[in-house]
Amino acid sequence: MTGKGSVNHNSRKFHAKNTDPERSYLNVQYCNENVKDVYHELFDEALARYNEKQTRSDRRIDNYYEKILSGKQEKPFHEIILQIGDRDNMGATTENGQLAAKVLDEYMRDFQRRNPTLRVFSACLHMDEATPHLHIDFVPYMTGSKRGLDTRVSLKQALSVLGFKGGTRRETELNQWVLYEKKQLAAVMLEHGIEWEQKGTHEKHLSVLDFEKQERAKEVAELEAKKESLEEHNVAILEVSEKWLDELENLEHEIHSAQENREEADKQAEKAKEEAERYDKKLTEIAPMVKDMERFAVKYSYDPEEVLPEAGTLESGKTYREKKAKPLIGKIVTVLRSVYREYLNISNRYTKLQVAYSRGRSGNERLTNRLEEVLEENRELRMIATDFGRVKSVVGVEQVNAVIDRAKQQEQIEAEQKRAARRKYSREAR
Repeated sequence: MTGKGSVNHNSRKFHAKNTDPERSYLNVQYCNENVKDVYHELFDEALARYNEKQTRSDRRIDNYYEKILSGKQEKPFHEIILQIGDRDNMGATTENGQLAAKVLDEYMRDFQRRNPTLRVFSACLHMDEATPHLHIDFVPYMTGSKRGLDTRVSLKQALSVLGFKGGTRRETELNQWVLYEKKQLAAVMLEHGIEWEQKGTHEKHLSVLDFEKQERAKEVAELEAKKESLEEHNVAILEVSEKWLDELENLEHEIHSAQENREEADKQAEKAKEEAERYDKKLTEIAPMVKDMERFAVKYSYDPEEVLPEAGTLESGKTYREKKAKPLIGKIVTVLRSVYREYLNISNRYTKLQVAYSRGRSGNERLTNRLEEVLEENRELRMIATDFGRVKSVVGVEQVNAVIDRAKQQEQIEAEQKRAARRKYSREAR
């Protein structure tokens, strides 16, 4: 049978009314480790890997043992108690009691090898009570988990690895495993000439009180199994909720980044606009002069030889032309050409600034549209999470998960059918 487990009682740090302290020296203590040390041994590395992946401090786990102890999904450890016979036929002080102790001792020495996923940290054979019996306390764990710690506490999964799969409400993993261990004990008993009398075949001889106790025990076992199943479903729902929270958090980061990019684009666009306005103003001021200069520059940009006429008959034209007119016109043409080139430079820079400003405005519009899309996605996800919570509250966790499981199975079937059809088509095409 299974029990709540009291390591201090098992190790006789205190005595109950049904113990005989004078016979306590006959007890056998196979191991008595601190359960917290066992948690460090089993889970510290997995806990470190889990915490490294967390981006939010509130999801980190400081002490895994305390988390399990304060939670409702798993027990920190489990206990199984085994006894052969009763005080009338296997009393601890009788020869039969000594034989029962020997059988229990042989059974215990093969327990850990047979159950590698049940880490035994405390085991005691008691000889100071009415009948010899064995207490085994263990931590059930699994490896390779896809959620939470990759190595974590789980009675259901630990027993599943050992080959015990849940069936009906009565045939839970725990019930199957307990029956299996009873059969292992019965095999050792048979080697010593003790036959297992299965009480379940003599229910008609039970008293009314014993019968009611037995029925209550069955109900409790069924409720425990149902509780464990609901806890597993609850964990699955929590995983889905965490996934949605992560998506919402990523969207919030994306929104924040888009807002920052938009602000930067606004600044660049505003700066380009100010530059464009400044050059526009400057061009407006010099435009009248530039137009006259442009015409004048074009008119007088030819070679002075072509612009100035030859001197008249009565003029000393050559001297005037060579020493005064040509140098003066050459300087004017040089100045006008420089002014014209500067005007072209300013015009080109103004055109480029206008292009940059237009590009900035276009990028700003794209960022604004993307920001609106992200905000809409965020709102839709929050509505989905809220609706899912309402469905879970109204329909119930178990029913919701059943629907989800059926939908996933249907999707897998349809995907496999499509793949089979594609393979068939490929073979026919060849």
